[in-house]
Amino acid sequence: MTRSVLPALSLLLLAPAAALGATSPELIQARNGSGYFGYKDTPKLPWCDWLVHDPDRPAPPRVDPGPAGPSVVPPADAVVLFSGRDASAWRSPNDWKAEGGHLVSGNVKLSSREEFGDIQLHLEWQSPANFPGPWSDQGNNGVFLMGLYEIQVFDSHSVKIYPDGACGAVYGQTPPRVEAARPAGQWQSYDIIFTAPRFEGERLVTPARVTVFLNGVLVQHETEIRGETGHRRLPAYTQKRGTGPVTLGGHGCPVRFRNIWVRRL
Repeated sequence: MTRSVLPALSLLLLAPAAALGATSPELIQARNGSGYFGYKDTPKLPWCDWLVHDPDRPAPPRVDPGPAGPSVVPPADAVVLFSGRDASAWRSPNDWKAEGGHLVSGNVKLSSREEFGDIQLHLEWQSPANFPGPWSDQGNNGVFLMGLYEIQVFDSHSVKIYPDGACGAVYGQTPPRVEAARPAGQWQSYDIIFTAPRFEGERLVTPARVTVFLNGVLVQHETEIRGETGHRRLPAYTQKRGTGPVTLGGHGCPVRFRNIWVRRL
């Protein structure tokens, strides 16, 4: 999720509960009584009945994924991007840091040096408990496949963000089937199967698709990715390529990552 949402969301923290959504020209509460926040001045998604980041979109039901287990051992053919020692597999870590066996996020995106197309990706992360920042940044990060297509990382266990911004969403496009995030402070895991888009020159032949398991629970199944993801805008395939880095978001919330590896498919 991009940081451009933060000023509007931060203002809501100062508003009385009765006024939330009533006076803001942008960010509002759902009209269906669910309590979710989102936007009603964004474009309509052409493949469904909802707007981008629509708070009235049906929220996924919650499923308890059970307690976190031990870290998964990478298979023999995996490309290990982070094993707990250093960030050498990543380009210009900037304000990211390797600390206590974890990769701790900073304010800017972090991309792998290697580029990938079709992959199986595993990673584990932990959102900070009792984060003092605005609730709009609680556990805010993301996994950008090919650096372009974001699978959301967010503390939607406690924050009622718009459904297409919940943890496990194809950001701004498709909510997760269920809400399977654990509370902040606990380790979470993603297992992602990604099929890159295919192009013939400038023509899109087949769109990207993704299957996502959040904490072992299926939240996306062969979901079509309809273009590069973004905040408050419709997706589009503007970059006609079939490979790119694994990229992690940076929003100033110190989300910790560990055990990141990729298998080329």
